This record gives sequence, structure tokens and C-alpha cells, in this order.
Amino acid sequence: MATMEECRSALDKLAENLAGANGDLRSAAALDRSVSCRITDLDITFFGRLTDGHIEDVTAVPGPPAERAEIRLTMSGDDLVALVDGELHFARAWGSGRVKLEAGFRDLLRLRKLL
Repeated sequence: MATMEECRSALDKLAENLAGANGDLRSAAALDRSVSCRITDLDITFFGRLTDGHIEDVTAVPGPPAERAEIRLTMSGDDLVALVDGELHFARAWGSGRVKLEAGFRDLLRLRKLL
């Protein structure tokens, strides 16, 4: 089971990947939205802001988030680490229910380029 530190590191790596995106990926990452990532096995939620291809002001709170983010991910810590490391394909994980993604329809269309 991934630790809180490993999950935080994976989110940092995801932020670096978004910041380094080019072309169509860069425009998809250029959203300005609140984002949360609920880690079910650790019962924590990372909450931050996706701004111009960066994830900023990330904080961890116990349990579910107090406020609903505009983009919401839910998964286990191991799945987060595997996704960021490229060992788990997002579409397969999402299709099988291992990863949940909730967002507005327009955001989902833009995010599909990233994921």
C-alpha cells in the first residue's frame, strides 16, 4: 500500500508532467479549476488548484473533502502511483472502476487529451 508521502510525490510528479506539456496537451492542461484526489485506502484527500498547467496549493485533509472540487479523482494510493509512473493506463483503470473521474462535460473533453 502506497504511503501518504508516496502519493504526495506522485501528485508532484503529475504537476511536473502537466507543466512540461506541449501543444494540444498544454492547452488541455491550461484549465483554471479546483481539483481533488481522494485516496481511498489512506482515507485522505489532496485538494488544490489546477492553474495554467500547474497544480498549486496542494493540501491533504483526512476523509472526504469538505468542499466539492470542480475536478474530482478517486482511487487507491497504489493506483495513483502506478498511473503517474505509466504502469497503469488511465482509460482501462477508469473503465474498470479502479479510478473515478468526475468533472463537468467540457472539462472531461479537455482532460481526455491529458489522460
